[in-house]
Amino acid sequence: MRKIMRWARAVASKVRADTGMTTSEYAVGTIAACAFAAVLYKVVTSPVVMAQLQSLLKGALDAKS
Repeated sequence: MRKIMRWARAVASKVRADTGMTTSEYAVGTIAACAFAAVLYKVVTSPVVMAQLQSLLKGALDAKS
């Protein structure tokens, strides 16, 4: 039983030692978020989407209850 407890503590300490992201993971995550934001910006500012959004907003503002 004591061997199992020592083994469990050793495994738990190794698992806890590797928590969080490293600097390189933060960098990759930041680059991915910026790329996604750039693509989303291009999609939202495209003429087709802009026309649909304007139509949607105009319809919502002109709606009669």
